[in-house]
Amino acid sequence: MTTFIKTILATEADGRARFHQETVALSEGKPAARLSPLLPSGGYQLRESPVGFRSDFHCTEYPQWVFILRGQMEIGLQDGSSRIFGPGEHFYSADLLPAGASFDAAVHGHCSRQVGGEPLVTLFLRG
Repeated sequence: MTTFIKTILATEADGRARFHQETVALSEGKPAARLSPLLPSGGYQLRESPVGFRSDFHCTEYPQWVFILRGQMEIGLQDGSSRIFGPGEHFYSADLLPAGASFDAAVHGHCSRQVGGEPLVTLFLRG
């Protein structure tokens, strides 16, 4: 059986966001075009971020897929690490504020920024 690698940005037990991966079985379809089972979704939004865009640290409000359509997006974590995603790449953003916690910009969430000389175009698909 073929699998799809799902990159996930999630809040860990210590309240900090980290990347990890899991596999999704491609158990449907035909041998020439394997599909995952149908997964739920809750709408989508498109965003264009100009050259120079940068966010403060924040948590994801709703779990959602982030697909990079044009340009590059860097995701920075509290531990100082970061990842850059380019056109055709994606991740599942699920770094929610822990239940009962008050947001602390020194602990929670991630920051994002546009990278390079081209505006960033993203598709957000709620999961």
